[in-house]
Amino acid sequence: MKKFKEHWEIQQNWQLIFPILGLVGLAYSCFRLANVLFGQSNIYIRVLVAVVLFLPLLKFILFLFKKLEKKWVLNYKWEMIRVFIVFAITGSSSLVVGRPIMKLIGITKDNLNIAVYWFLFLITGLIFYQILLVTFGWLFGQFSFFWEFEKKMLRRFGFFKP
Repeated sequence: MKKFKEHWEIQQNWQLIFPILGLVGLAYSCFRLANVLFGQSNIYIRVLVAVVLFLPLLKFILFLFKKLEKKWVLNYKWEMIRVFIVFAITGSSSLVVGRPIMKLIGITKDNLNIAVYWFLFLITGLIFYQILLVTFGWLFGQFSFFWEFEKKMLRRFGFFKP
């Protein structure tokens, strides 16, 4: 455990919540992916597939950490896990929030061309993504990181001038 704490630069025990949440989130994602791939199969097969998927995905995520720790300006390595969690929650939430909003204003697949519907769905999701990214970043104590990230993204879209 000491080696783990040193590697992730964890100074206090409460910071262990982020690696634990990351591993639980990855396990849940693997199980959901196994359900998509083998939805009608026995539960034991789906759990086995999830376990088999877990290790390669964990290695891939750790590879991403190595690449991004040089690019992202964070004080500690464990904060990268927190940033990844915020990205995961924001991506899922923006789509969950966008769909009811579109229904509320009367945009459905039934009354629009499917291509126009999906275009508007993506635009709506992108708008809520921007708002939720900063909000969840603030809730997870990474407001300054996500505010800078947001400004950089908006500059690329041409909406924000330095």
